[in-house]
Formats: sequence, structure tokens, C-alpha cells
Amino acid sequence: MPYLALVCALLAVAPERSDPRQHILSALVEELSRSQKDLRLRGYEPPYFMSYAVRGSEKREVGAKYGALFLDHARRERRLQVDVRVGSYDFDNTGSQEMFDFDGQDSGYTAGREAPLDDDPAALRNSLWLLTDDLYKKALSAYLKKKGKEVYRPDDPDRPASFSREEPHAEIGPAVPHPFDAELWKRELREQSDRLRSHPELFDSQLRAGVDHEERELANTEGARLVTERVLYGLHVQAWARAPDGMLLEDSRDFYAASEAELPRGEKLSRKIDEMVGELIALRNAPVLDPYTGPALLAPEASGVLFHEAVGHRLEGERQNDDKDGRTFKGQVGKQILPGFLTILDDATRARFGDKSLNGVYKYDDQGVPAQNTLLVDHGVLKTFLLSRAPVAGFAHSNGHGRSSPGRDPVARMANLIVRSDRTMPLPKLKEALIAEARRQDKPFGLIIRDVTGGNTDTSGYAYQAFKGQPRLVYKVDAKTGEETLVRGVEIVGTPLTALGKISATGDDPRVFNGYCGAESGFVPVSTVAPTILIGEIELQRTRKDSGRPPVLASPWAATPVTAVKR
Repeated sequence: MPYLALVCALLAVAPERSDPRQHILSALVEELSRSQKDLRLRGYEPPYFMSYAVRGSEKREVGAKYGALFLDHARRERRLQVDVRVGSYDFDNTGSQEMFDFDGQDSGYTAGREAPLDDDPAALRNSLWLLTDDLYKKALSAYLKKKGKEVYRPDDPDRPASFSREEPHAEIGPAVPHPFDAELWKRELREQSDRLRSHPELFDSQLRAGVDHEERELANTEGARLVTERVLYGLHVQAWARAPDGMLLEDSRDFYAASEAELPRGEKLSRKIDEMVGELIALRNAPVLDPYTGPALLAPEASGVLFHEAVGHRLEGERQNDDKDGRTFKGQVGKQILPGFLTILDDATRARFGDKSLNGVYKYDDQGVPAQNTLLVDHGVLKTFLLSRAPVAGFAHSNGHGRSSPGRDPVARMANLIVRSDRTMPLPKLKEALIAEARRQDKPFGLIIRDVTGGNTDTSGYAYQAFKGQPRLVYKVDAKTGEETLVRGVEIVGTPLTALGKISATGDDPRVFNGYCGAESGFVPVSTVAPTILIGEIELQRTRKDSGRPPVLASPWAATPVTAVKR
């Protein structure tokens, strides 16, 4: 096959006929070349840029409850990621809402994004042919409508280009092994979930363990030729209880790792589960906190969510170009947006922090641009944005943050958001500073927020610029004695500029918060690394009322002893 030889020469590697990844890449290159040469509707422009990618995902997951297996699941899928652009790098079809509103009604047919699971080049090329034809027609329609709208717009010399020119890269990465001992995990999860039956306060619980292996082949008309793989292991423990007043309480532990051996097992996992159970039981008996405004310490997990929601999402490049977005930091480059002792970067090249794997690491983003360590905020001053290949005023090139889930169009997204501080102190001193601030504000107590379940934010221009966090462990700290009292029933709310400006100090204890982030381009794995922060004023509101009557009967194992079954 001539294109396989071309790709191998380009990559300076010998063809491996047994490697299906190279056959997939070869099929992409062949169909891309055919489309680039001949795809043109008479009287209209041909595409100036095209990109083809196959995103393959293989998942294996097992789960248990009450000492028994409830989940044994394997899933394999492949999705196409196709970009067809009409016009020029300076002005093309993208960014026009009509492109997304057009649904192919003229033909009554819209091509899907599924790719064949068999390594069949002919079937893959047929799928690409149909999808490319569909997207080309939509791109032409959107481009013409966008050009028509330009007659109503004033000339804007600062308008950024539609798409950036980037140097193409070629690399066939190594195959990444992804062993997963399902039988071992079944035994582990059965035994660990069986231990939870000794806690009748918990009315439900679950444990899940799994591996997610992603393979990607990418080619574009600029010459990019990439094959990459990544693996992410996960272990999730979750339990629910109800407080005497009926409030639903949830607690969990989530572990992510680049290798199966990094996930906790045995006694180590048992200790983590016991900590979680202890927290839930304590929360059942904790008083409900009234709405609060005042000083607080946010532990690394909570401060990481704050920076992710209040800063990270608002620095994503496409938001600066969208008239419907609030654009919190548009026009702020070179200006102070955070206290001067804080620096924020997003380093997609970093695989670990201390002994923990980071979820957001990758070598090339989903537009074929190399991952970069990007300095976003330097000692409080905004330096740049998270950039995909959609330029932002003042920034003509991507910094390797175009990301998406399989089958979605990439946009600028966070990877590994890292917060650094020049004003640190040990935690005891930080608690003293919290108490002093509470006294200064004549507050009876301050707060320590030690854990969160996650957060969300609204960046749209038609809504309030606000964020929300769901704290799990909140402690009142008496301003006179320093005594800590666990409370429940509140969530963090605020506006980003106000909240961020009130950070006065940080701890010397940066920690990792791993997870997934959902936004316009789907769910992508991300990490934050942040220290404890002292914030002079934070607002907590009551959580949405979610209460109900606990189960009428006691659990079966609480009413009648259950004999464990040997497996």
C-alpha cells in the first residue's frame, strides 16, 4: 500500500504489518488525500483544511455491593472525529451558529460518527467518505451564511483569525499495555463491600474498579500523522446515609492512576473506606449550618475546585471570542487578576505530582498540537489563555489545549491546572490566621472546608458570572476557643472576581485533585494541584432540600445475621 510506505518513511520506522494502528492511519491518509484532491461542489469552494481522527476506547469495569458482584462490564467503541473547513485560515465557516442548527433536512440524511470496530480499511474509508460529504455541505452552508452576516458588521481590525497554522507532527507512539485483573478485583470488591454491611447507618453503597484505554489515529491535510495511546485506571467507593431529619448524605473516595498497581487494595483500601464511613456517621449527627458569609480555610481539594471553576474555565480561549459568553477576563492580559503571590499554570506535559499520577497528561492534544506547559497567571498578572487552534486576540497559535471526548469537536480545555504561592505558612499558623480574621470581622466562627464532591460554573453572558461548589466536610471553628464542629447542609457560591480577590494566604501543602471535567466538548480527564487557601470572605447557602424518610425496615443483615459465602 503506497500510503503506508509514505507514512512509514515519514516516521522513519519500519512498517509493522501486524500493527492494526498503522493500517487505520494508512486508511485515514488515503481517504484524506482523495478528499483533498477531488472534494468540491461545482461553483463552490473546496475545503482548505481537513482532519481525520479515529478515537478508540476500550473499557473494563467491575463493581460490587453488599458483598456481591453487581457489575461486570466490558465495552469497546470507536468514534470518528472529522473537521472540514471552508474558506481560509483567516475566515472560515466555524463560529457560525447556523452550522450547528443545520440538520441536513434538505437530504433527509445525516452521517453518523461511528467507526468500524473491525480493522477494516475499506469500511473505515466508507464511513469517512459519508461523514466528510455531510460535513462539507454543512460547512459550505455555514460559510455562506457567515459571509452574508459580515455585511452588517463593522470592520474589526482586531478580529482574530478563524484557525491557526501549526507545524505538523508525525509520530507513532508505542502500544500501551493495560492489564486489568478482573478476577482479583472481583474478590477485593466483594470483600470490601461485605465489610460495609456491619454499618446499618448506611442504607446503600457501591465499589467500582476499572480501566479505560484510549487509542487515537490522526491525520490532517497539513501533514500531521499521529498514533497515540493512553491508559487511566480508576477505583471508586461511595456510600449514602440519611440524617435523622431526612437529609440525604453522600461520601466517596475516588482514586485514579496510570497503572493498576497504584490503586489501593487490602488494608490500605480498608482504611480509606473506614475513614469514609466515619465521616458519614459523623455527618448524620452534625447540625445544619445556616447561610454564612465570612472567612474560611479551603483545603487543597476544595481550593482546587475553586480555581478550576472560578479561574480555569474563564481562561478557556473560545470563551473570549463568544459574544454569548461573559468573558470575565477578556482584555485583562497584562493586568492583575489575582493576588500577587499566586501563580497559575496548566502543564499538560506533567505526568505526576509527588507520588500521584495526574489525569490531565497527554503528548498531543486532539488537534495534533504538542502538549505544553503554559503559564497563565504570573504573580497575579494574566499572561495568556488556554488555547486550541481557535486564535484569540493577541494570540495567534495554539498552546496545545484543544481537547474533547471521542466524537466531539475540540475546544480549549484545562489539563493539569497547578497553583503556586509565594505566601505560605504551615497549617497551624493558617488556622491561627483564620481565627484572627474571624475576630477582626466580629464573626463568632470561621470555617474549614476539608473536602468537596465537585463544582460547576456558569460563564454565559446572559446569566450571572457565578460558581458553585459542593463541600462535603465543613467545620465551624470557634473564634474564641478554636474548637472545630462538623456541620452539614451548605454549598459554596460566589462570583469569581470577588472571591479570588479575597485570598490572603496559602498553606505549604499542595495536593492533587483528580477527576473528569464536563463542558462543550464532552468529558475529559483533568487534575488540579493546589494548596490550602485562606479566603477573607466566602458565601455558603443552604443546599437544595433533598430529604426523605429512611427505609421503613432495618436492612436484612441488621435484622438477621448473614453468613458470608466463600468464593
